[in-house]
Amino acid sequence: MNRKTTFLFSFNSFLFFLMLVLLPSMAILSAQTITPQKLPFYSICAGGPHPTDPNKVFNEYQAQFKLTGFNGNETFVVELSNPSGVFTTTTATIPLEPLAGTPPDTSTDKTLTFAVPTDLIGSDKYQLRVKCTTTGQTSSSFTIFGTPSDKSLPAYFKAYNKSFYIADKKSSINFCSGGSVVLAVYNPTPADPGSSPANFSQLKYNWYKNDVLIPGQTGSSIVVNTSGSYYAELNYGPCTDENFRSQGVTVTSSSGGAGGVSITSSLGNPFCLDSDMTTLTASAGNTYIWSKDGSIIPNATSQTYQTNIAGVYSCTIDFGGCNDTATIDLKSAGSVSANGNVIAEGETVSIEQGETLNVTTTSTFSNPTYQWYLNNNAINGATQSSLDITVSGNYKVNISGCEMSFKVNYSTVIDYNVPKIPNVVSPNNDGQNDTWIIPDVYNNTNTHVAILSSLGEIVFETDNYDNYNGWPQATIEFKNFNPVFYYIITPNGDSAKKGSITLLK
Repeated sequence: MNRKTTFLFSFNSFLFFLMLVLLPSMAILSAQTITPQKLPFYSICAGGPHPTDPNKVFNEYQAQFKLTGFNGNETFVVELSNPSGVFTTTTATIPLEPLAGTPPDTSTDKTLTFAVPTDLIGSDKYQLRVKCTTTGQTSSSFTIFGTPSDKSLPAYFKAYNKSFYIADKKSSINFCSGGSVVLAVYNPTPADPGSSPANFSQLKYNWYKNDVLIPGQTGSSIVVNTSGSYYAELNYGPCTDENFRSQGVTVTSSSGGAGGVSITSSLGNPFCLDSDMTTLTASAGNTYIWSKDGSIIPNATSQTYQTNIAGVYSCTIDFGGCNDTATIDLKSAGSVSANGNVIAEGETVSIEQGETLNVTTTSTFSNPTYQWYLNNNAINGATQSSLDITVSGNYKVNISGCEMSFKVNYSTVIDYNVPKIPNVVSPNNDGQNDTWIIPDVYNNTNTHVAILSSLGEIVFETDNYDNYNGWPQATIEFKNFNPVFYYIITPNGDSAKKGSITLLK
């Protein structure tokens, strides 16, 4: 009787045939293994200074592994997981030539030298494995140096290795009560990557308030709504260097319009007019608008303003949506007036020769002190708030440490012609016989005048002697004796005139 082949028999026969075909291949595949050895490092801190080559950054690592069942023609690479330690998406490393001293590869023992990408997103959870690029076979993850079984390691590339700024380089900033302010990494020139870490989007940051880490803040900016001292630090995990941080910024909450703002003067108030400038500094805010006597000062938009002019100064300070205005009535230490008219610092006043010029001062000091000077010499007894002037020259008055100077000139000149050459001068600043006056015939450009010391040294020489600014032009100190000088007057085309000049108190 003929039997028919059942379906079950046919299926079993097919399975048997399939096993006969595939079993050898499966045996071959199961014999191929990649066994990672323990890594010789516990973290990847790339991008720092190279230990042997100052022109390079450090970025070279090695991984060793063993092979079984490969024929020797295969190639291998080191792969990084994603930043979470998962190999669903991998990060390719950069193959490098073997380092000096690397043991040669054998059919079973391999060493791969590699670098990590320069745009690597830093993480403490990376894992490493080996992949055969020929077959696609991969190993298990490497075990980290110094651990019995840990597979995760920190991996960072330090794309920026120096300090940086936040908040536009400011040391302080304000925000309105109930509001907030953004502190961001300062980035002045985005086209220049080395100018700021903000040009490297993969970088992370640690933000601190009052030296305490702010949890969860890793971006290049932070929103602040409480007062405190803030700074940022580049977050390279265990590779972090405390030198790679920003300046500290004091953040203050302010209620605009509630007062409390002020302006200070670096030279005090009142200030000395003879000073170059006093620096006015307003309370810290975000933006500033300066005014003087109610009028806005063009381009005065900094926290400070320099001036040497008295007046009422104000500064409108913006705190990020609210504002306040500070004011200072800046006064000078005093002023000088001649016959009722105020004299500016360094101004020249003209009087008729023989006329008396009454100079008075006003001062904002309490209980001020005074000392008047002529040609830098203190005038004996001139310690009052006013002075009567009858002699031309350079004057100044010191009011409690502040000096103001001016000059007095003769508008018309009296003929000082004398009948003969005098031989006595009394330079005591009393306005009489203080300088050597010679006959007008020699007081011109055609006469050479020389004055010599008792040792024969020329102390004064000119071809155009001026009786009104005559010799001596500087103070000559003498106490126990009256010094004697000698003159030689040589008119053009005439014989020389010689004689002596004695200085008296």
